[in-house]
Amino acid sequence: MNFWSIYEHGFARVASCTGHTVIADPRANAEAVLRQARRCAEEGVAVAVFPELGLTGYSIEDLLLQDAVLDQVEEAVEAVRAGSAGLLPVLVVGAPLRHRNRIYNCAVFVHRGRILGVAPKSYPPNYREFYERRQIAAGDDERGGTIRIGGESVPFGVDLLFEAEDVPGLVLHAEVCEDMWVPVPPSAEAALAGATVLLNLSGSPITVGRAEDRKLLCRSASQRCLAAYVYAAAGLGESSTDLSWDGQTMIYENGALLAETDRFPLDDQYAVADVDLDLLRQERARMGSFDDNRRTHAARTGDFRTVAFHLDPPAADLGLRRRVERFPFVPADPQRLAQDCYEAYNIQVAALQQRLAAIGGPKIVIGVSGGLDSTHALIVAARAMDRAGRPRSDILAFTLPGFATGEHTKGNAHRLMNSLGVTAAELDITPTARLMLQEMGHPFAAGEPVYDVTFENVQAGLRTDYLFRLANQRGGIVLGTGDLSELALGWSTYGVGDQMSHYNVNSGVPKTLIQHLIRWVISSEQFDAETGETLAAILDTEISPELVPGEELQSTESKIGPYALHDFTLYQVLRHGFRPSKIAFLAWHAWHDREAGAWPPGFPEGDRKAYDLAEIRHWLDYFCRRFFAFAQFKRSAMPNGPKVSAGGSLSPRGDWRAPSDSSAKAWLHDLARVPE
Repeated sequence: MNFWSIYEHGFARVASCTGHTVIADPRANAEAVLRQARRCAEEGVAVAVFPELGLTGYSIEDLLLQDAVLDQVEEAVEAVRAGSAGLLPVLVVGAPLRHRNRIYNCAVFVHRGRILGVAPKSYPPNYREFYERRQIAAGDDERGGTIRIGGESVPFGVDLLFEAEDVPGLVLHAEVCEDMWVPVPPSAEAALAGATVLLNLSGSPITVGRAEDRKLLCRSASQRCLAAYVYAAAGLGESSTDLSWDGQTMIYENGALLAETDRFPLDDQYAVADVDLDLLRQERARMGSFDDNRRTHAARTGDFRTVAFHLDPPAADLGLRRRVERFPFVPADPQRLAQDCYEAYNIQVAALQQRLAAIGGPKIVIGVSGGLDSTHALIVAARAMDRAGRPRSDILAFTLPGFATGEHTKGNAHRLMNSLGVTAAELDITPTARLMLQEMGHPFAAGEPVYDVTFENVQAGLRTDYLFRLANQRGGIVLGTGDLSELALGWSTYGVGDQMSHYNVNSGVPKTLIQHLIRWVISSEQFDAETGETLAAILDTEISPELVPGEELQSTESKIGPYALHDFTLYQVLRHGFRPSKIAFLAWHAWHDREAGAWPPGFPEGDRKAYDLAEIRHWLDYFCRRFFAFAQFKRSAMPNGPKVSAGGSLSPRGDWRAPSDSSAKAWLHDLARVPE
């Protein structure tokens, strides 16, 4: 395995090409196709798609019926075939071809000196500015046939899939322009039949607003079909007799835009992206209704024909041509992040409000440490009370200082409780903790500085024990504060500890998102200015359990590793089921250069770190051991709480159901493939 090769990690590089078309000059257009094909080959592209009728020009109208033009089209196809002999990409070019006394608007698949097959346009439009049926035959009923081209018969029809034998999951299908606009496009059936990369060769003249319509359709097709959708529109050189052309190109994958080019180009241009075939396969495997839909339409999808080809992709390091979010739970785009924060916060608030209403409107009992998690849970609780029309004094908030509680964090907790107007109190757990340690015969009780896991968990357990008893006493429920990242790593005290509560609003929120939720609460002025100032101060405090005495602040991340890397891994495991070697590859591209790529808005400059492959590998090993071989028993008994992120939750009643006594060997075995 070459760890640095995209093709080793389930990616395939695709290109959507547009350029300068010469009307009715197939020879010149064939040369233009090969010129771009050679550039694509140099970049390791597996599939290159060109515009509709690219060998003649789309706006050729009745010239399509001229033998002189059609003869040269066949010569141009032959030129492309011959010119492709030493090139890597599958070239998908648009050409009008004669067949059974009609002309068909076709997508011709060419690879390494071979014409693999031809897919006709299903639905030539005949409305508004379009008049294609005057020259073009509909291909929607062409299935199971062949066409004579270049002196040989090749597969012809809308029922063709083109599958790379040596790139698992790379299965191609082409439709042409208008085919995308109909209620049941050919690509939908093709996806159900197994196509993963859907191609659209488009003419599509531009009018105001049409570019956004195309993007909507491409995005929708990619998401509904759990596929990549590669779109290439005609541009410069097309006739401006009555229309204009913008040369729009774009590549979508499962609803996400991977790449696009500027419109109205002056020369050749192409969008290039690395499609994640593993991601598409995993999405289809998880979404059982996808295959259920295939069974419903089996009469149509079951007779698709597959044309095999051998790509022989390069094993070299080609880089990675796609954006990899450093924080997959936290988009770097400001508008998207604001929308996500609005939804996440209100999901939590609405869920808590519903739970309180359903069980008779109890008070809320919560421990507030001055850290991020309890702070966020408290402001969720405050808004839930507001929405329910109840006083915030029905929130009974306690600081529970222990042996290592700092004045700074405790002070922030008190300031926050006071500014929110909740019922605040302080309950010092140290006397009870000393008594418990003494009765256990722990060395600390004899004056020895032994700060082991028992010492820590005595404090963590007592805090939760007090909260439960206080809830019994005062007619409340204990609101949990532990987050999704801690659940993943098992970083919680089991039983009567921070693993347990009556309801946990943070169980679906990863650690890396919580700081942004608090920033959003501040910026959107959910509370008054005094509360906002206190929240800002809490954001500046290092994450710490504050359980071990000492001069230096006890840092959680120094023990269990950076939450940034753990959340990155958690998302890939939980949402996509990726193997560790692929996660390491993606993490390196996301994290090895702090100057590359976008950071989420508001992310502190001083916290912008980079991680090399050795660090990524080390913490992946740690994650795999804890997530797969240790922490599941804590998750199997976790309290109720709302799912927040599309990345998933760890509830045993929802997204994640796993045995508590499994082994991590399979993941560690794969991780061994990552260079040290």
